[in-house]
Amino acid sequence: MGHTTKSNVFESLGFSKEEAADLAMKVDLACEIRKFIERQNFRSQAKAAEFFGVPRPKINQITKNKLDGISIEYLIRMLTKTGGRLSYSFRQPSRQVAKKRITDSEILGA
Repeated sequence: MGHTTKSNVFESLGFSKEEAADLAMKVDLACEIRKFIERQNFRSQAKAAEFFGVPRPKINQITKNKLDGISIEYLIRMLTKTGGRLSYSFRQPSRQVAKKRITDSEILGA
C-alpha cells in the first residue's frame, strides 16, 4: 500500500515548508500553461513560444515540468497573456496551531 499525504507532496519529500510551497505553486502554474497550450492546439513549441513571447526552450522546460530557474513571477507573466484571471488564496493557521508553533519555537530557543 502506498503512502498517502494530506500535506504538500514536496514537504513529504523532505523540502522545507517554504520550498515546498514555492515548488507546489510553480507546478500548479506550469500545469495551467500546459493546459492552455493543449487547448490552443499550437502545432509546435515555437508557436507557443511566439504566443507567450518567450524563448522556445522555456516552453520545453515547462512542458517537461523542469522548472529549475523559472520563477513564479515568470510563470504568472506568461499566464496573464492567456487572458485568464489569476486568483489566489492564503489561509492562516488556527490560533491554537499558531500559538503552539510560537511556543515550540520559544522552547527550542529559535
